[in-house]
Amino acid sequence: MLKHVLVTLDGSELSEQALQYAENLVTPDGKLTLLSVVDVPDMQVYSMYDLPLIVQEMDYDHFVNKVESSMREYLNGIVASLQRRGLQAVPLVTTGDPAKMIIEQAEKLSVDTIVMCTHGRSGLSRWLFGSVTQKVLNTMPCPVLVIPGTVVKKESTRGTVESSVAGDTPANTTSAVPV
Repeated sequence: MLKHVLVTLDGSELSEQALQYAENLVTPDGKLTLLSVVDVPDMQVYSMYDLPLIVQEMDYDHFVNKVESSMREYLNGIVASLQRRGLQAVPLVTTGDPAKMIIEQAEKLSVDTIVMCTHGRSGLSRWLFGSVTQKVLNTMPCPVLVIPGTVVKKESTRGTVESSVAGDTPANTTSAVPV
């Protein structure tokens, strides 16, 4: 069993599948650090606004802060649930390139392992978005447990079975692009 496990979460049900594995790996007195990385574009998008540049920057910053706040709220809910079950857990929200930030935080926190879930992309989608999991595995600052994401089939209110889509944003990220 491990003392400190880093679990990457992006707000999707798919990424949350990594939690049960992480819970089983950590010692009773160990700690889970739940990491969400907010992936914001390097360049602000101005073409959508007819406002002076300074106002656009404030709107953009406000938007990014709102996304970060939303992710903190999401992680705090999961942390509260874990703590009610007797586990020590802390939330961590960072901004930047998801793979780079996961690796940086793993090194900075000296975690024993990283637990992350794949989104199962292949072909063009993987080529366009890249694979955060693959980038982390290529650098691997510590052991990495990769959980294959499985799509959960849900029964709709009409009695038919509907499949949930395996995420539209790159793994372990929340995409913040103003619209």
